[in-house]
Amino acid sequence: MNRRDFLRIAAAGWVGTRDARAVFAQPPSAEGRVMTVLGPISPGELGSTLPHEHVLVDFIGADAVSRDRYDANEAYAVALPFLRRARAAGCRAFMECTPSYLGRDPQLLSRLATAADLHILTNTGYYGAAKDRYVPRHAYEESADQLAGRWVKEWTDGIEGTGIRPGFIKTGVDAGPLSAIDRRLVQAAARTHARSGLTIASHTGDTRAALDQLEVLAEERVRPEAFIWVHAQSDWEAESRVEAARTGAWIEIDNIDDKTVPVCVERVTALKQRGCLDRLLVSHDAGWYRPGEPGGGAFRGFETVYTAFVPSLRQAGWTEGQVRQLMVANPAAAFTIRVRRLG
Repeated sequence: MNRRDFLRIAAAGWVGTRDARAVFAQPPSAEGRVMTVLGPISPGELGSTLPHEHVLVDFIGADAVSRDRYDANEAYAVALPFLRRARAAGCRAFMECTPSYLGRDPQLLSRLATAADLHILTNTGYYGAAKDRYVPRHAYEESADQLAGRWVKEWTDGIEGTGIRPGFIKTGVDAGPLSAIDRRLVQAAARTHARSGLTIASHTGDTRAALDQLEVLAEERVRPEAFIWVHAQSDWEAESRVEAARTGAWIEIDNIDDKTVPVCVERVTALKQRGCLDRLLVSHDAGWYRPGEPGGGAFRGFETVYTAFVPSLRQAGWTEGQVRQLMVANPAAAFTIRVRRLG
């Protein structure tokens, strides 16, 4: 069976698997909701959403990352004006994609969500890209089920004793073919999804890695609708994105800035014309406060989607309904908690 046939079968709802593991039960009460750092809301409350941004990222490495490396009050003071400007521009929700061992700070996000009047989501999961620099040592020793158990515990009990629950699973892989540790992280993400209904947003190195991940999800009997192909603009060619979208996967173009607006408009318009509008997500991948740099370093804001990209979509002939689909309806659907299983 070739890769394209495999993905078509996955989209149809059946893929054979050698694995006879039990299907885990989903925790009650969150089905059909979106989990923010301030608690669950209905998808209709989310509003216009940036699905891939950062408040703080610490690139020191998994072995050295620590909250002691920064002043949370300073990080709060630096980030808050940018979040308030994003809200003034039209943003109402914000997925903060910094994972554990890269500087995730749910309490900082909770403070900012309240002060900026934004719905902010944090995540569970580990980041296997960047040649595994941010993968903790125990991940090499534990099975996919053990890793999933850690992430599910954050879902059921809250993160690090805060009571704040993740709103999605964040992982990451380098360019394909998948390494052994990257494959294990994707398997763990799939098993966490099966037990929580949380969507998987995966930093993806290239097209091969994206298709490999979709194969792993199918082996785990998780539907493509549970998967966001993060950084789908990398090694760009449209056909594989169209094909993945038609299976149900989310295609995220998240490199929007003043220089890239024209090409991002061109790409999302081309995908819309191929019938993929309802599978598209757009964002900046902007921010962020950097521990170890004076004042947190240079911080890039979150407004260009609203001030330049969306107006350019309208100039390209997008209707208000199509813009709303992209900015409001799609993120709400993508981050709604729902177990998406094959067959």
